[in-house]
Amino acid sequence: MRSVISSIFQRHWNPYVVLLMAGALSALYFGLSSTVWAVTGEFTRLGGDILLLLGVDVSDWQYFQMLNLQGATWSRADGWIVWGMFIGALMMVLLSNSFKIRLPQQKRRYAQGFIGGIIAGFGARLALGCNLAAFFTGVPQFSLHSWIFIVATGIGTFFGAKLSQTRWWKGRPSLTRGVVQPAKVKKRLIQPYLGAAIAITYAGLLIYLFASGEKMLGLGALFGLAFGILIERGQICFTAAFRDLFLVGRSLMAKAIILGMAASALLTVIVISIYDLTPITQVAALSTLVGGVLFGLGIVMASGCETGMMYRLMEGQVLFLPVFAGNIIGATLLAYSWDHLGVYNALVASGEKINLVTSLGPTGAIISTLAMLSVLYALTLYREKSYHRTFELKRAAK
Repeated sequence: MRSVISSIFQRHWNPYVVLLMAGALSALYFGLSSTVWAVTGEFTRLGGDILLLLGVDVSDWQYFQMLNLQGATWSRADGWIVWGMFIGALMMVLLSNSFKIRLPQQKRRYAQGFIGGIIAGFGARLALGCNLAAFFTGVPQFSLHSWIFIVATGIGTFFGAKLSQTRWWKGRPSLTRGVVQPAKVKKRLIQPYLGAAIAITYAGLLIYLFASGEKMLGLGALFGLAFGILIERGQICFTAAFRDLFLVGRSLMAKAIILGMAASALLTVIVISIYDLTPITQVAALSTLVGGVLFGLGIVMASGCETGMMYRLMEGQVLFLPVFAGNIIGATLLAYSWDHLGVYNALVASGEKINLVTSLGPTGAIISTLAMLSVLYALTLYREKSYHRTFELKRAAK
């Protein structure tokens, strides 16, 4: 029994298992709710809610009309997805007794994280989808815009990785004289009890939502909790997947993400066929490319994508407070720029919604999607081997 508890709470879970589970849950959520797992749309709505509290009239903003900005975040299924993810991650952090306030070593990281969050939030909403809305819903929903977004995010993270290695970005290294003694870690025995209390309270909330007829809110809260548990236990971060592949040739997370998308696509096409659902498609346009590049750059600058930011914030990493704020600000800036600064006419209006199910049929859609993911997997393996080959040659030359 102790070994089972240890494997659940004391060790992080295998990313392959976690992402396969996430892909399956994403497909199931679509089948039950006819909507998708995403977070930055709700971040944008939160920005609108804040503006409304400050007395700013956003009723004529076209982006908020498109996002259906109505009610409070607690009255939206997407809102419960977000808060459920936060709560699920916090619950597992506490149950594993691992919450600890952590400050970045350099104060410049707050500014870098904040600016990165703004760029990532702006880019995600410009492309009409973040890493989740493209990778784990766009690809399985067979929306062509997600293919463009993946390539663009890769480009953005590549340049972000290069930026993060420059001296002016890293700053001066902090030197410590003498031998640093490891700090004594006090046992935080209260944490598992708090985690259990949150779990019981949240279970009561779920029962209330379903019993009161709020099925959509209940589904959002339930699946949000599940997604939060998975991203924290698996330490799922799309930033790390791209950045580590470019910088150190580590491919574990990237390969797990690709396999998770493949599983989700297979299950989603079955759900679409059985329930005759219409896949959710976003516009493929220049905005998708530009937004994806900005998103990739921003998440590296911020040291985390939306999923990474959410669970790291719940672990007590203070850096991700300004990252979270930056995400909301960046998404809200895009909402303003959409029509007030002509972003829609310049980058989006010429695009169109292209869904592979409609264009190629279900069989063609799944075959082409799996082929694309196979190419991504092969490129990931090539980059890993190329990096290690180059590393060995450099070491042999010394």
